[in-house]
Amino acid sequence: MVGFTIKIKNKREIYMSTYVKKLVKEAKAASYKLAKLTTAQKNKALKNMAKAILKEKNFILRENRKDITQAINKKLKKSFIDRLSLDNKRLKEMSASLAAVAGLADPVGQTISTRKRPNQMVVKRVRVPIGVVLIVYEARPNVTSDCVGLLFKTSNIGILRGGSNAINSNKAIGKVLERALEKSGVKFPVFFVVGKTDHKVVSQLLKADQHIDLVIPRGGEALIRKVADISRIPVIKHYKGICHIYIDKRFDLSQALKICVNAKVQRPSVCNAVETILIHQDGAKKFLPLLKKEFDKCGVEIRGDSKTVKLLPGISKANNKDWTREYLDLIISIKVVGSIQEAIEHINRYGSHHTDSILTKDLSNANKFVREVDSACCFSNISTRFSDGYQFGLGAEIGISTDKLHARGPMGLEELTTYKYVVVGNGQIRK
Repeated sequence: MVGFTIKIKNKREIYMSTYVKKLVKEAKAASYKLAKLTTAQKNKALKNMAKAILKEKNFILRENRKDITQAINKKLKKSFIDRLSLDNKRLKEMSASLAAVAGLADPVGQTISTRKRPNQMVVKRVRVPIGVVLIVYEARPNVTSDCVGLLFKTSNIGILRGGSNAINSNKAIGKVLERALEKSGVKFPVFFVVGKTDHKVVSQLLKADQHIDLVIPRGGEALIRKVADISRIPVIKHYKGICHIYIDKRFDLSQALKICVNAKVQRPSVCNAVETILIHQDGAKKFLPLLKKEFDKCGVEIRGDSKTVKLLPGISKANNKDWTREYLDLIISIKVVGSIQEAIEHINRYGSHHTDSILTKDLSNANKFVREVDSACCFSNISTRFSDGYQFGLGAEIGISTDKLHARGPMGLEELTTYKYVVVGNGQIRK
């Protein structure tokens, strides 16, 4: 039996390796075909994909329901199930994103810069696709259509490996988009939804550096670190969103209440939801009881530092781990600080360099905050929930990069291109 078991295991490993090898070769070959499509052809297909999402919504929702049922049976967290769930509103948003991407300028082929040298040689930098991009993500099926739209518009081939808990949803969205592409006259695959849930497939894909040009992981910190550790391919990381709101010494109380509640409650399970609120000591006594009243209505648990606990008796005391925790749930950490400088130092120490916002009437403090906070997105008098490619006018996003190279913040079309030099001469030779 031992020998039989080993034999089956080896066969399985060989099979999976063959599957990955075939997949990446097809993806690379398709990338050269995709580069030949015109902007008009791509836009036509994107518009048809947008329509198809709504036209076939019943099919997508039915498949999504299978994933939700399995998640409930596994007793997964409500926040996880929220990220997994699709409804009419979210499908409309997915469709709108694809349509918006169709309406944006195509960056591929754009000239970034031109130099004419003394010998009359013309040197241009021109935007080109990255090539084949592997997206590794977890529970959000809308990522599938967002990534397909952005990658297709930029003439990149996507290999999309979503989490096993969303496999039915992702495959359904993939089928709908594939049919729309075929009707648009695109007769070759421009993306590949990985149908295998075996983790070994991901490990093998991350080693296919001869065929895959870039990896973008989206999900929890553990997933991203594992991908970065294993990958032989360059990785752009989208780490957790420990987002902060700092309420300054002078602020609009009514506005601050609305923003804090929106940033925590509107959709707590996503990376741009606020996780920590910092407030200047001068306004804490008046503001925090009002904020607690609003949070109590919404079922938000508050964890505070010692000063906050004194002002809000009955709340839990925050520990050091709470300042670095991405709750993705109706839980918030609150700390009273003595100055804007203390707030900035707290954010730079405990934050994830994702999105942080200041609420203030003091323009100089607003400028200081956005200058000194080392995050991809620094806001002034606005909810952290606006940290989003669609809200930024990018059509959609491939993710929100917390790296600094080569992209930072919401990754749209331009961030999915690289460049090459095109040099035009007239018989010049080097002496």
